[in-house]
Amino acid sequence: MLRSLNIKDIVLIDRLQMDFDGGLCVLSGETGAGKSILLSSLGLATGGRAERELVRHGADQGTVSAVFSVVAGHRILKLLDEQNLEYENLELDCEIILRRNIHKDGRSRAFINDQPVSAGFLRQIGGMLIEIHGQHDERGLLNAAGHRDHLDAYGHFEGTLKKVSQSYQGWKKLKKLLAEEEKNLEAAQADEEYIRHNLTELEELSPLIGEEEELAKKRSQMMQGEKMAEGLASALDSLRNRGGTDSTLQSNMRNLEHLSAAAAGILEPSLEILERSSIELGAAIASLEEVQRDLEFDPHELEGAEERLFALRAAARKHQVMADNLSELKDDFKAKLENLEHSDKEVKRLQKELEIARITFEKNVVILSEKRKKAGDNLSRLVNKELPPLKLATAKFRVHFDALDKNHWNMDGGEHVEFEITTNPGTPFGSLIKIASGGELSRFTLALKVVLAEKVAVSTLIFDEIDQGVGGAVADAIGERLRILSKDAQIMVITHSPQVAASGMDHWFIRKEEEKDGAKIRMATRVRQLDKNQRREEIARMLSGAIITDEARAAADTLLKI
Repeated sequence: MLRSLNIKDIVLIDRLQMDFDGGLCVLSGETGAGKSILLSSLGLATGGRAERELVRHGADQGTVSAVFSVVAGHRILKLLDEQNLEYENLELDCEIILRRNIHKDGRSRAFINDQPVSAGFLRQIGGMLIEIHGQHDERGLLNAAGHRDHLDAYGHFEGTLKKVSQSYQGWKKLKKLLAEEEKNLEAAQADEEYIRHNLTELEELSPLIGEEEELAKKRSQMMQGEKMAEGLASALDSLRNRGGTDSTLQSNMRNLEHLSAAAAGILEPSLEILERSSIELGAAIASLEEVQRDLEFDPHELEGAEERLFALRAAARKHQVMADNLSELKDDFKAKLENLEHSDKEVKRLQKELEIARITFEKNVVILSEKRKKAGDNLSRLVNKELPPLKLATAKFRVHFDALDKNHWNMDGGEHVEFEITTNPGTPFGSLIKIASGGELSRFTLALKVVLAEKVAVSTLIFDEIDQGVGGAVADAIGERLRILSKDAQIMVITHSPQVAASGMDHWFIRKEEEKDGAKIRMATRVRQLDKNQRREEIARMLSGAIITDEARAAADTLLKI
């Protein structure tokens, strides 16, 4: 609730402090005394539009501070915590100070508990603390954007709303997962033929790690062996064949043996050397023949090794990998095909889950819609009962539902909700702000607030001239309903009606008077809280006008039940 209001250098107010209690507070005064200045000041402090015309003439800046108290645990405190804004946390309630400075050039600054904030955040917090219902007000109950929330609060649909929200979020999450899985599956299916073809090729190739290196080495050895075998064959031919070294040596040894017989042993040493040479040459030929046998290979084996080696290298070039990675690539292709089969099963599973989630969500929306319509009918009936005493007997109120297409159902349900009225029989229903006049708007708002009394969204409600154009029994009815509202919220009413003024617990009188400012005379707005006798005189003035009669005082006593 609003605890105090401090105003400095705003329009005709140089300095003003007002301290408030709960219940119903009345503000009265003659037309033009400055009641609108108080509303403008309070609006400024709670985030309203800052206009340089609000700064008092001759002042550099104007300041308005509004002190509120909220119960511990209030939702506003969570917002303050999120912004790292400090506040005094008492045992039962917390104090929140909203302040706005506006300079004569139009610049303004906003503060919460003396900590700078944006004007938007100040407006957000201010809107959670106070509602001002005036003839041109478009907030609160007159704002169609909030009508669905008001109806849901009236119907106590928290549990159903939670189910709708949770089922909607679950459905959307599954929808997103399915879309991603379908996208992956589509991409995989587009490559399936390519993957299968490559996997078949690699499975037929059956590459092994290290195989390329082994084949390359083997091929090199066989090619080198082929060249060496040709050289050995030529050398052996030179050594063994007729006219070769061995043949020549054997022939020469036979000739020398014939000569040795006649030479009486002179050639024996030479023959021994030649014999040893022959033996060594034979051993050499035998060794070379053994090497030749070892170098023998099948030409088809070389051809096969080359074909295998070239096939491995061709596959490696095709897939732009090393030959040793072909085996791993084959496993990757195989895994992709297995994932493809898994993805297909996963898509089908998600499709089933999504359908179940959609049905659950739509079922919850239908339940919520039925509850809303039932609550809307009940709200309309009760509001319409409030209208005749408020001099709105020909008016009708209804809760209008605009069903959304199923594709547009969301976490808030399946319909738009708007409070509508018709002020005369036979005329179509329309929105509150467009159909009703200024005085009617305030009374419609009052009727709604009375019915919604248990769910008043803010702790302080201000009604500006809610009694415009009415009097007598209607004014009495307005006063009675304001008293009812004041049981659940702090109510402030600016009024010209003595009946409404008499309903209040506290009464403030607003006046405009001339004051000397040096040699100049200026107009200033002054506000004072009335005691019991002063209140009696003010209500008598409201009854009789400028000249207060004894009859007016007696009537005031009757209204005040003195």
